Amino acid sequence: MSSSVFDSVLLKNLWSTEEMRNIFSDEVRMQMWLDYEAALAIEQAQLGIIPPEAADEIVACAKLERLDMNFILEQVRLTKHPLVPTIRGLEHACANGFGEFVHFGPTTQDVMDTGLVLQLKMAHKTFLRDLKELGTSLLKLSEEHRNTPMTGRTLALQAIPITFGHKTAIWLAELMRHHERLVQLEPRLFVGSVVGAVGTKASFGPKADELEARVLKRLELNVPEISWQPARDRFAEYGMVLGLISATLGKIANEILLLAHNEIDELAEPFDKGQVGSSTMPHKRNPAITENAACVSNTLKGNVSILLDLMKHQHERDGAIWKMEWKVMPEICLMLSVIMSNMKFTLSGLHVKKEKMRSNLDILGGFMLAERVMFELSEKLGKQTAHELVYEASMHGLEDGGSFAQALSDDPRIKASLTKEELDAVLDPTTYVGNAPEQVDRVVALVKASGWLK
Repeated sequence: MSSSVFDSVLLKNLWSTEEMRNIFSDEVRMQMWLDYEAALAIEQAQLGIIPPEAADEIVACAKLERLDMNFILEQVRLTKHPLVPTIRGLEHACANGFGEFVHFGPTTQDVMDTGLVLQLKMAHKTFLRDLKELGTSLLKLSEEHRNTPMTGRTLALQAIPITFGHKTAIWLAELMRHHERLVQLEPRLFVGSVVGAVGTKASFGPKADELEARVLKRLELNVPEISWQPARDRFAEYGMVLGLISATLGKIANEILLLAHNEIDELAEPFDKGQVGSSTMPHKRNPAITENAACVSNTLKGNVSILLDLMKHQHERDGAIWKMEWKVMPEICLMLSVIMSNMKFTLSGLHVKKEKMRSNLDILGGFMLAERVMFELSEKLGKQTAHELVYEASMHGLEDGGSFAQALSDDPRIKASLTKEELDAVLDPTTYVGNAPEQVDRVVALVKASGWLK
């Protein structure tokens, strides 16, 4: 029986993807440990530390299918230890006493930290891939809607016009920065650990540095400057960057949900035939996929908040802190995987209702253009005077329930300063989007030049 949203047959696909669950499965986790032990044995044999025949046997047996899982599970019950049962399982599988050379020098944290890094490296590839797909969708939306006028909103209320492409280009630029962060942290994150009990490499003998370099090269990981067993900034940094990506996608999801409200009705997520929005209201087309991304993003940030606690290791190892990573890091990756999957679906087929965007520009009766009128008047009357006149006209118009054009015309000072033709021109919201289209062009050009989406 399942006890977590990540393994519930009903809920798991709402909280993670199958691909990411496989990466953080027990099978992959244990195989990463075995890969470490095999790499260590190979290099120790080549350096004359253990017999070559022992290394050959360890490598041959360091495959999950070669181990007796019943034996390992019994060892889990007996030892109450996460790694020792797997080590004993590998030792048990080796013939001719060569199991004596298994795990010859490293400590548990060496193996488990390196194993987690290898899993994160697998997850990292999927995040880069999905970020590229999300960026491609946003690039397309930005180019297509470069000139699509819509209402810009500040503090929840209508402000002045923007273009939808300008909005999506801001999202695109944010994701581009996250891509840069992911790439920049790779050398810091993808390192292994071959340092022994307290990080001094004492158990590895005089060839310890060479052994470390050879083992990590075989595992395709970088060599750290010094032991990082009590220094957890690598995982904290990675989790925080993943948290930033989650926060951006959660923000985008939330904004799409807001713009999908029937009263606004400017965006809608794809809705397939046969999809059911509500168990009781047949008419509903709920934005369930986008909503799920927002929900999981809200939850993920709780794990991110724990990351700074991971930094406060005591002495050379602190299990009370270290063990938190075993839960926090996989969960962050699991949740981000489904957030990205959800938003790939939404953004790749997003319905943009241009006509509704245009009609919503008029629901304030023209008052959205107060700033524009003020600056038009300021050329003739001065900015401060123009601000006072437009403010007075706006307040009277809003209270009387009339249009902005009527409120302006009712003021003789304004009427004397602007002809009807001039007033009509400045009250067209579609022509007051500033250089939003040019800003879109700049972001699009930067993204294309970066090579991120190639």
